[in-house]
Amino acid sequence: MILVTGARGNLGSAALAALHARGAVASGGSRTPGEGMRRLDFDDPADLDLAGVSTLVLVSAGYAEDDRVVARHAAVLDAAVRDGVGHVVYTSLTTAGDHLGFALAHRATERLVRGSGVPWTILRNGLYAELFGGLLMWAGDGVESAFGEGALAAVAREDLAEAAAVVASDPAPHGGRVYDLVGTPVTAGQVAGGLGVAHRAISLGEYRRRLLETPGLLPFQPPMLASIATGVRHGFLDGTAPDLADLLGRAPRDPLATAVEAARTSPRFP
Repeated sequence: MILVTGARGNLGSAALAALHARGAVASGGSRTPGEGMRRLDFDDPADLDLAGVSTLVLVSAGYAEDDRVVARHAAVLDAAVRDGVGHVVYTSLTTAGDHLGFALAHRATERLVRGSGVPWTILRNGLYAELFGGLLMWAGDGVESAFGEGALAAVAREDLAEAAAVVASDPAPHGGRVYDLVGTPVTAGQVAGGLGVAHRAISLGEYRRRLLETPGLLPFQPPMLASIATGVRHGFLDGTAPDLADLLGRAPRDPLATAVEAARTSPRFP
């Protein structure tokens, strides 16, 4: 059986659906499991049960500080070794993202995966096109961002989910492989053009100030989001690679259209 962690989240649920669409025997795991899912609380290592799992799709539990994320992933990998999991597929971060504020937890987890003794595949996922569109800020009759004229090799989340399903459904040919799953470059100006509005660039300092004043953001989130903005702005996240299309066996979804739709459906849309 294939088990997908974080199956109540956006990527995990999409990966599980993609596996089912391929006819794979797969289930989901979550801290708050739905019907037919397995309870998996990464913060409760003694309760982690991976018995009967042949392939584990470890969706990064990145919604925390680095030390907590790495501890969570270490606990799951320990359980995978203990319970005889045959292959681990880890959803990591694109190679170009090493400078991002949340990269360390991914690279530390990759070390743990490689050192676990369990056959593995690492999917270095590009940043979501949905995220890129959602980070544009509506201001009057246009949008603002700190992305400047930089581009992001964005990816539709569904494509990353499908790629995970392709690997997990037949993991042996992908053993010991690291795939860089990025899309085609998209700029904030192009997204604004798709919306039929203007884009205005703001400074990184102004963006950080707004983030720090945004209610509900956790302490680690403003620097994380600011690191994405400066990475895009200065051209560190626009590189392309063929791995995604190769795994999918087709051209990836248009990230520009995906980003435009994400911005259009934002509650900030006028």
